[in-house]
Amino acid sequence: MAVYTDVSDEDIAAFLSEYDIGQVISFKGIAEGVENTNFLLQTDRAPYILTLYEKRVNPDDLPFFLGLMDHLSARGLNCPTPIHGKDGVALRRLCGRPAAITSFLNGMSPRRILPHHCAGVGEALAQLHVAGQDFDNYRANALTVTGWRPLFESCQDRADTVMPGLQSMIAGELDFLENNWPGNLPSGVIHADLFPDNVFFFPGEDHVSGLIDFYFACNDLLVYDVVICLNAWCFEPDNSFNVTKARNLLSGYNKVRPLGNDELQALPVLARGASLRFLLTRLYDWLNTPEGALVTPKNPREYINKLRFHQKVETAAAYGLN
Repeated sequence: MAVYTDVSDEDIAAFLSEYDIGQVISFKGIAEGVENTNFLLQTDRAPYILTLYEKRVNPDDLPFFLGLMDHLSARGLNCPTPIHGKDGVALRRLCGRPAAITSFLNGMSPRRILPHHCAGVGEALAQLHVAGQDFDNYRANALTVTGWRPLFESCQDRADTVMPGLQSMIAGELDFLENNWPGNLPSGVIHADLFPDNVFFFPGEDHVSGLIDFYFACNDLLVYDVVICLNAWCFEPDNSFNVTKARNLLSGYNKVRPLGNDELQALPVLARGASLRFLLTRLYDWLNTPEGALVTPKNPREYINKLRFHQKVETAAAYGLN
C-alpha cells in the first residue's frame, strides 16, 4: 500500500455520494507498500479501505481481483469484501484512476515473526487455495518465469549500481530457471504476495484473523505460493534461514492441503524462482520509483541473499521436512 495520487476533500465527497456507507469522519493516506494508492476511510458506520489502482495495475485485471475477494469471503475466508455502490457496481473511478472501497479487517501484522505465526499463515494459505478451487475466473501470472526476462531487460543496464556483478548473476539464474522450471504440478488461484504485512493476527492468538492485498492474485502452481511465503516468513533479519519456522509453515499448510511428493521435490527450484521474482521487481522499483511518491522502495539486496541460500539447497529436507 502507498500514496501516489492526491485526493481532495471535494473529490472524496463526490465519490462517496455514489455509496450508501454513511458520512465521512476521517480520511488519511496509508504509506506502506509499493503498488497502489490507499486510504483509511472512516465513516459514521464503519471503517473502510479506499484503493486507487495505479499504472502498474492493468484495469482489465480488476474484475478478477474484486470477484476473487467476493468469492473467498463467501467461502468463509476472512479477507476484504468489495463494497458495491448504490448501482451495484464495485469498481469505479476517482481522480482519473480506477478505484474501489473494501471492508476493513481488524487485527495486526506481527511485528516480530515467531514460529506459531508461520504455522498460522501456512494453514491460512492452504485454506485460500482450497477455497479458490471453484473460482471460475482466470488470470495468468504475469510475474512467473516467462515474465522475468523482459522485466530484467528493462533495468539490467543499471543492475550493477545496486551490487557489482548483479547483472551477470541474474542473467545466469534466469538461464537456469527457464531450463528447469516445473510445469505439471497442481495449480489454481494463488495470492502471490502473502508477506507479513498482508496477514493479520489478533494479539496473543496463533490463528490468522485475516488476509489482505489480493492485487497480485492469479492462477499458477499452488506450491509456488508456498515458497513465496517461505521467503517472506522464514528468514531472520540477519538473512539466516530459520528451519523451525519453515517446518511450522509447511506443517500448517499440510494440515489443510497436503503437498504431494512432486511438489516437495520442486521446492528448491521454485524457491529460487520466488527469490528472483522479488529481486527483479524490487530492483525495478529501486531504480524507477516516481519522484515525490510517499513510499520508500524496498532494497533488492534482501532477495539476493535469499536466492544465494536456495541455490545451495538440494532437497526439501533443508526446509525442515524429511
